[in-house]
Amino acid sequence: MFKDYLGSSKQHIEQWLGEVLSSPNQEFKPLYESMSYSLMQGGKRIRPILSKAVLEMLHKDPADYKEFLCAMECIHTYSLVHDDLPAMDNDDYRRGNLTNHKVYGEGMAILAGDGLLTYAFQLMTENKTATPQQKIDAIKCVATAAGPEGMVGGQAFDMLSENKHIPLEELKVLHSGKTGALFNASVELGLILGNADTTTRKALMEYANCLGLLFQITDDILDVTG
Repeated sequence: MFKDYLGSSKQHIEQWLGEVLSSPNQEFKPLYESMSYSLMQGGKRIRPILSKAVLEMLHKDPADYKEFLCAMECIHTYSLVHDDLPAMDNDDYRRGNLTNHKVYGEGMAILAGDGLLTYAFQLMTENKTATPQQKIDAIKCVATAAGPEGMVGGQAFDMLSENKHIPLEELKVLHSGKTGALFNASVELGLILGNADTTTRKALMEYANCLGLLFQITDDILDVTG
């Protein structure tokens, strides 16, 4: 049943993602193609699915908030595009396909990542269901998680910690930023848009913290073991 839910949810997310990116003119089309290339390459779509699940738990229709869910995947995808660049992990392949910079060049890949990140916030403002205050709270939540206090900070610390043995507490800080921050934001996004009460928020945010840590630990183990 759980696999069925993940599969059907992924289909919904990818249908919505396929609707959000269209170039406003012919001149910008190559940029949008680069953005779409990475955005539509697949993946688990775990972050928007987490938001979707929370909204459903709170008796909200996720389709009414699809812009927020797509925004989370845009931000995650931008981070992957930039991670793959020669200055970072220097990867040639992602999910069995050539990485963005191998197809479109380093300059366009950087701009595609920039475009996905900033477009995510444009998308959130365009939602017609959320109240103005919910939009403000959601944007603050996502910006904090994606920025120097969250994912970017964790990525920077990871880069500075390469080939070093760091204490467990520092490793937790790295993981909570690099991966955990967006997991937390995905859950918190659903809580904000679903008007969750304080007890529900506390319980689900504790769950999100544990899930993000588990995900990054598993990912690190797989990097070593294959």
